[in-house]
Amino acid sequence: MNTALTELRDVPAPAKLNLFLHIVGRRADGYHLLQSVFMLIDWCDTLHFKLRQDGAIRRIDAVPGSALPDNDLVVRAARALQAATGCALGADITLEKRLPTEAGLGGGSSDAASTLLALNRLWQLGLPRTRLAEIGLALGADVPFFIGGHNAWVEGIGEQLTPVDLPPGRFVVVKPPTGASTAAIFGSPVLKRDTKPAILSGFAADAQENPELVWSHGANDLQAVAQAVCPDISDCIAWLARKGLQARMTGSGSAVFAPWVEGTDLSDASPGWQVKICSNWAEHPLRAWCEG
Repeated sequence: MNTALTELRDVPAPAKLNLFLHIVGRRADGYHLLQSVFMLIDWCDTLHFKLRQDGAIRRIDAVPGSALPDNDLVVRAARALQAATGCALGADITLEKRLPTEAGLGGGSSDAASTLLALNRLWQLGLPRTRLAEIGLALGADVPFFIGGHNAWVEGIGEQLTPVDLPPGRFVVVKPPTGASTAAIFGSPVLKRDTKPAILSGFAADAQENPELVWSHGANDLQAVAQAVCPDISDCIAWLARKGLQARMTGSGSAVFAPWVEGTDLSDASPGWQVKICSNWAEHPLRAWCEG
């Protein structure tokens, strides 16, 4: 075993945008069936990992004095990997949190995925991507996407992934200070749950023939319910519309996004809004860290 690797620093955990999100049905167990395209962007949390020989998993926050959750997704991911492999090693894990919560950007799931990828490398376990994705799915439906390494056409409850090629693009992402409860949105009796299923080949043809249509494909079926729960979402969309930018919500919100037009003045954003210009990525920056 190569014992030289004792630390991994500056490990990125990127956000995702849902280009569209359709609810096409519901399983008998209550889980919703969806179709979406998940796209990686360059807004990231950052994690640092230091090897421990005693098997302990310890979270160390980058902000001294912060109250840390005892069992957040990062810790749960590390312990799930230990349990799945019988690994006796541990790690000190520091999280620099930049992605907002309750945003629909997948921040917690991305942190969990990067933890699995990093500890698989630090502990020299050699698990293939498919096995890491199986472990990740038990932590959250979005985790396998971030392990998969590519932008993807997503189906099922989020676990059926088909890589897709997307044109390069830049986006303005706006997150109001309020959030929207994912459970409340999916549990709403007025949520549309019967959108006609789309076809991947049709989306792929649009991406090849007219890349600009990719960013306006479909809709987000969660958006209307989320706007009722969190009116700030409507305010963000309206603000961008006044600037000629057509926005929609990502995931279950409350962040919204629109294709960026160079030179658009964003200086009058409301206090408390997070506004960031992002570029998309063709693949996850940690894709090469495991096989499969």
